[in-house]
Amino acid sequence: MPVPLNPETVRLYLETDQAPAPHLDFLNAASFRTAGAAQRLGVFDALADGPLPLAELAARLEVSERGLEQLLRALAGFGYVTTGPDGWANTTKADKWLRDVPGGYGVVFRFWHTVLTELWSDLEQSVRTGEPAVDFYQWLGQRPPVLRAFQTMLSRLAHALTPEVLEAVPVSPEHRRLLDIGGGHATYTTAFCRQYPELSATVVDLPEAVEIGKAAVGEAGLTDRVTFHVGDLSAARFAPEFDLALLFNIVHGMPPEQVRELFKAAAGALRPGGRLVVLEPLSDLADGGGAVGEAFVRTFSLNLFHSQGGQIYGYPELAEWLAEAGFTDLSRYTFRVSPTDHLVIAVRA
Repeated sequence: MPVPLNPETVRLYLETDQAPAPHLDFLNAASFRTAGAAQRLGVFDALADGPLPLAELAARLEVSERGLEQLLRALAGFGYVTTGPDGWANTTKADKWLRDVPGGYGVVFRFWHTVLTELWSDLEQSVRTGEPAVDFYQWLGQRPPVLRAFQTMLSRLAHALTPEVLEAVPVSPEHRRLLDIGGGHATYTTAFCRQYPELSATVVDLPEAVEIGKAAVGEAGLTDRVTFHVGDLSAARFAPEFDLALLFNIVHGMPPEQVRELFKAAAGALRPGGRLVVLEPLSDLADGGGAVGEAFVRTFSLNLFHSQGGQIYGYPELAEWLAEAGFTDLSRYTFRVSPTDHLVIAVRA
């Protein structure tokens, strides 16, 4: 966690030029790396039930006492663990946020730790060339635990946003066909089909994602109303037979020209008057995003550029490209539960 600083130290480093502010970046990066190592080794889970002496903790983790002691001392300096007469123990923050428990933040921390320590090793190369230095999905496919963490994060976000999506997206009584582009996990598709019994849906995504969606649709008892199309999103084309199309968290993974082509393809799949709904974080955040939200969006955008050639776009850019593709009557909705995320709703002219 950020290095604990008293007000005078904050002033010295951040409000004057008497001390090197980048030194705090170095220490915070060290804190992040140290906590990630401890999480991977199982330190926080091992201390979940209370303090343990160094020797017992090292034996449980099957690590060297000397190495573990150095790690624990560093963790204590960053506020993740404490030591006392009974041995080493988690702090409240570590116990709440870094243990590997269902629904906890631990899976998010583990995912981003792997991204920043492995995937960003050649960040300079993508900045230098203007092209992604790695293939994100190929990289994920080679790391099953990281892929599972990524899918868990996507699923959690979808379930958190779904109630507001259903609230914000107008579905007319005459709407019958839904196209979910890149919605392989099918969370949103199943929610729409449950809410609106007259809807049937087609989900298009890559093979690995489609398999997850098929299982979810089967569990929901919607196999008679939801079909799947396996294919590359950038090449998918459909006849104009849909009333509603979803592009949820897809646009940010593409470079501008590809986004423009995707909007045109979505327009070609919709009947006149049909609605396209785009779910994205936007670079022009709503006020509720705050400094932490803004920092995350900027970091996420850099990661997208580095690993996929995409970025976080602003509403004006998306509005221009949507109009170019033949959409009108644009509106924007900011999520209450996640102010960094937005819906952009447009009507096919």
